[in-house]
Amino acid sequence: MQVTETLNDGLKRGYAITVTAGELEAKVNEKLAEARPEIEMKGFRKGKVPMALLKKQLGQRLTGEAMQETIDGAMSKHFEDSGDRPAMQPEVKMTNEDWKEGDDVQVEMSYEKLPEIPEVDLKAITLEKLVVKADDAAVDEALASLAESAQDFAAREAGSAAEDGDQVVIDFVGKVDGEAFDGGAAEDYPLVLGSASFIPGFEEQLTGVKAGDEKDVTVSFPEDYQAKHLAGKEAVFSCTVKEVKAPVAATIDDELAKKFGAEDLATLRTQIAERLEAEYAGAARVVMKRALLDALDGVVSFDLPPSLVAAEAGQIAHQLWHEENPEVHDHSHDKVEPSDEHRTLAERRVRLGLLLAHLGQTAKIEVTDAEMTQAVMNQARQYPGQERQFFEFVQQNPQMQQQLRAPIFEDKVVDYAFELAQVTDREISKEDLQKAVEELENE
Repeated sequence: MQVTETLNDGLKRGYAITVTAGELEAKVNEKLAEARPEIEMKGFRKGKVPMALLKKQLGQRLTGEAMQETIDGAMSKHFEDSGDRPAMQPEVKMTNEDWKEGDDVQVEMSYEKLPEIPEVDLKAITLEKLVVKADDAAVDEALASLAESAQDFAAREAGSAAEDGDQVVIDFVGKVDGEAFDGGAAEDYPLVLGSASFIPGFEEQLTGVKAGDEKDVTVSFPEDYQAKHLAGKEAVFSCTVKEVKAPVAATIDDELAKKFGAEDLATLRTQIAERLEAEYAGAARVVMKRALLDALDGVVSFDLPPSLVAAEAGQIAHQLWHEENPEVHDHSHDKVEPSDEHRTLAERRVRLGLLLAHLGQTAKIEVTDAEMTQAVMNQARQYPGQERQFFEFVQQNPQMQQQLRAPIFEDKVVDYAFELAQVTDREISKEDLQKAVEELENE
């Protein structure tokens, strides 16, 4: 077998591989000899079929297998000897397409290799960790929000008109073409105005009603309404308003705390403070991670595989196009051409992706089975009732496994870098942290 270099330009490599007819025939004979002991054929005992007859019967199929295995072996040996790692699947094609038995096999292989990644002194990187404490004001605000979510309703004064957010207790009967329909009537129904729990337009027509009022509400069922016999039809609901109630926030006390699983108010306040500080820490980590990536991007420089950059730029352009055109849900639109800005961002992402992968490999960082299982479970919760099917889908889909593994691996590499970098804490306000996060989102 001969392997001859035909291209060496930057990260691009090309090779001509020749598998001689003799090598191919030897490989076929080897495969025939391996298969012979298990082959039975009429007129011959098991394992005693003549090689010439076996070759006539199986030679064509085994020649194809031998060709593929020989070429695969040549590629594997090349990558092992050269140390090259292809950025994407190598392109392999047979150049003598008119090949016939007895000819050498001529193959061209081309690929872009991954670059050599320079070593980075993580200890020389300086980072700032933003720290926000959950003060009493923040805890009080969170408690007020909890009290509002646990709100009740109390009757308004007689003659008060219902406002958005009020609860109206109503009896109603709905009719289409003058005929009542199943599911269109109820008594003492507590409807919160503005909750969008009824057909669009229904709740708005009850704004301003008073206890004791009778009102006809005319609405049209949506065209995609689940009950097909009502879809798109106009309906009139005769409503009797029995009560108008205003929302009343729950009292912030031990009883409220117990509703949320805490022993008392003091315990609830402590839990809220811990939760808030965990949220602040998560946001601060996002800011510090960006600072780390910016620092790494500023200290490393190496050639990038053009195919990876082009693929990433195309993905960025496509994603942003869909964000700007949310009404388009499929991919039948015209091809989206990446801009220079997309390519610049793609270069940064590819460079940092390769660098983080190198740092992780050097530090022998791995994603554990437990971490993968937890990631799959977290994703599966998005498909209630179909968790088992999702687990099976992930098990059978290596690409999906990689999509779940990649962010875990990246976070572990980032944490590793944080441990080595020079990190100083700086305490700031919640508002300043929020501003820092918003600045990242606007970049």
